[in-house]
Amino acid sequence: MKPVAIIGGGITGLTAAFRLEQHGIPATLFEAADRVGGVIQTVRDGEYLAECGPNTIMETSPLIGDLVRDLGLEDRRIYSSDQTGNRYIVRDKRPVKLPESLLEFLLTPLFSCRAKARLMVEPFIRRAPADVEENLASFVRRRIGREFLDYAINPFVAGVYAGSPERLSVREAFPKLHALEQRYGSLILGQILGGRERKRQGGVSSKNAPKFSFDQGLETLTDALGQRLKEQIRTGQAISEITQRNNSWSLGQAGDYSAVLLALPAFRLAEMQVNFESKPVNLSMLADIQYAPVASVVLGFHRHDVAHPLDGFGALNPVVEQLHSLGTIFSSSLFPGRAPLGQVLLTSYVGGLRAPHLVSKTPDELCDLVMDDLKTVLGVNGEPTYRHVFVHRRAIPQYDVGYDRFKSFMNELETNVSGLFFAGHCRDGVSLVDSIVSGHEAAGRIANHLKKID
Repeated sequence: MKPVAIIGGGITGLTAAFRLEQHGIPATLFEAADRVGGVIQTVRDGEYLAECGPNTIMETSPLIGDLVRDLGLEDRRIYSSDQTGNRYIVRDKRPVKLPESLLEFLLTPLFSCRAKARLMVEPFIRRAPADVEENLASFVRRRIGREFLDYAINPFVAGVYAGSPERLSVREAFPKLHALEQRYGSLILGQILGGRERKRQGGVSSKNAPKFSFDQGLETLTDALGQRLKEQIRTGQAISEITQRNNSWSLGQAGDYSAVLLALPAFRLAEMQVNFESKPVNLSMLADIQYAPVASVVLGFHRHDVAHPLDGFGALNPVVEQLHSLGTIFSSSLFPGRAPLGQVLLTSYVGGLRAPHLVSKTPDELCDLVMDDLKTVLGVNGEPTYRHVFVHRRAIPQYDVGYDRFKSFMNELETNVSGLFFAGHCRDGVSLVDSIVSGHEAAGRIANHLKKID
């Protein structure tokens, strides 16, 4: 059997290659960079450990635990501490704990009495027509009011997409939210009844899902995959053209393959030249997918220089608060071994579609902007003991209204172009879990395809 070619060595491509290996299907993975792992990158500097990309994995799918087990990483997995269940939203320039119970909701200063009363009306609001695509801001204003948009949804969107609620599609960016309204007619009722269904299916909501990393950061996962697949990985080898002929796919001097999985960001897919049955397949429309730029600013401090107890996951900054950053993760509170004894590590994010111009600033300027916010919100005094800045010029694809045309395009190509497959964050969701599941499911589709043509 000719091997499968996987183009793209991020977590999606690595997961797909690993799962194909378990199916007994050989695969060769091509990565243009000199390392695999994509945006997952951990920097160890003395006793500091900084994540340049994602900071945690949420076990919302049993496939995540399966991958950790199959790689033999269970002993190196570290779950976040119990205290990090707290999440903060900034209001009036101070962090306010997000309520977790009905009593906390009734007492919280995060929302006004009027906003709380407005929420009681939500179960009686008519659902939108199923065929109407609505942006998230419109959806939230209609169902739960403007204040929840400003102080709950806007900061949440900044934390997930670094995007704009006015542009993101409810159906595409938050399909579970859209499904709750369509199935139950109410978000509140859907949360209650949907929780029972998730339990039956073995799924876990993101709110209740355990969060974990590894003793040496998230790069432990991609390093383990890379080590298992090292004989199959070709780094520093960019593939720009693929051609199907005689029931196989040619990658030029890189050889012939039984199938090809494109596990690339959309802007790379758009540059790929694909030829099928002597005709070009034009992927250029995928260049229209917008990506939000994000700068990760990691700062260390002496513990006594930070007034806030840092007893949570982090704090998100609503746009109405007019702060420079999107929010801050309390990295050293999440996991041990992230900072020296007596110090703390904070990871802040700047830019997004809220302020894309900021990522063009110098590292020193970005640190100064974040310091201004940390002084205001967390009561930080004194100079940082550690600094690390990493800029992602095109970090997160935006599932804006109309995004379904891109997903439909990729799905139709999979159906009509034999042996060509797509996976990754521009097709199956932007979270780290989504990317892992995407790679797993792509391997399954490829295995089924090869059985049919064998």
